[in-house]
Amino acid sequence: MHGTCASPERLNAQQRAAHIRQVVLARGEELRRRYPILRHQDALGAGILAFALAGMIGSALLYINGELAGWACLLLNAFFASLTHELEHDLIHSMYFRKQRMSHNLMMGLVWLARPSTINPWIRRHLHLNHHKVSGSEADMEERAITNGEPWGLARLLMVGDNVMSAFIRLLRAKTWAHKRSILKRTLKVYFPLALLHWGAWYVFLGFHGANAVAGLLGSPIDWSASTLATMQVIDIAAVVIIGPNVLRTFCLHFISSNMHYYGDIEPGNVIQQTQVLNPWWLWPLQAFCFNFGSSHGIHHFVVKEPFYIRQLTVPVAHQVMREMGVRFNDYGTFGRANRFAGEDGVAREKAETVQA
Repeated sequence: MHGTCASPERLNAQQRAAHIRQVVLARGEELRRRYPILRHQDALGAGILAFALAGMIGSALLYINGELAGWACLLLNAFFASLTHELEHDLIHSMYFRKQRMSHNLMMGLVWLARPSTINPWIRRHLHLNHHKVSGSEADMEERAITNGEPWGLARLLMVGDNVMSAFIRLLRAKTWAHKRSILKRTLKVYFPLALLHWGAWYVFLGFHGANAVAGLLGSPIDWSASTLATMQVIDIAAVVIIGPNVLRTFCLHFISSNMHYYGDIEPGNVIQQTQVLNPWWLWPLQAFCFNFGSSHGIHHFVVKEPFYIRQLTVPVAHQVMREMGVRFNDYGTFGRANRFAGEDGVAREKAETVQA
């Protein structure tokens, strides 16, 4: 059992988490010894960003020039944008250009431009670091914002793929005007300016084509002005090359992330209970646009400072030891339990037996 004689049943949760961390870190070091290029972390981060941006720009140009179908451009750019999400996450943990702030902040700005649907990454840094401190609790604002802990229904379906819709529904649910003002103020602050432009253009796109569809069914086409049609031509292109890809990517990431994290009844600080591995075959269409997040993100809760490409390479070894130490795999019951670890019967408690000498 990866270098220890103790059985998992005789280890408490902290000891099991420490063992997972030890095994995964050792595998990462082994990979770096075997492939020295993996030690050039800053260069790899910058190279992956250049590849993703070149891919997004290239596919957009091919589409605009009529050499690539719109659906293919949308899917390709959703994939490339998923790479920039992983880079942003690593940047939040200061994994690239830690001591070169100009380069670090340039990368932060570029990954934000590639994903204008998201909140300001400098603000997200505080939310995400807090997520690691209080994962699974009401204070975990990052996961709560993407519907972790919400019962499944129409509201959660609308909220999971649309950041602004999520804020709007929470605004409607707020019981006091002070709470409503707080939600509105926070939403405007974190989504200004890119996400407000992104989601605003998305709603205009849906409204315009929805109105045309209804008018067509009624047999009375709308006579739009020339300026409206010219504006919509730009928005239609943006919907294929940047808006649509990020709507798809957002839904895939938030659906996977919000269902692989547990909420509400876990022991504070118990990493074993914070996440599951969520990687069934039928979720692969979603995993493709969030870079295998359901399979790899749980590893990050144990080993925070490994970049995403190392985390992907350690998946086989990490999954084996995580399974041995009691991390859950493909716990579909979470969909019916609103992400509770144990359901309605109270706090789930892990055995806390100490290792006998």
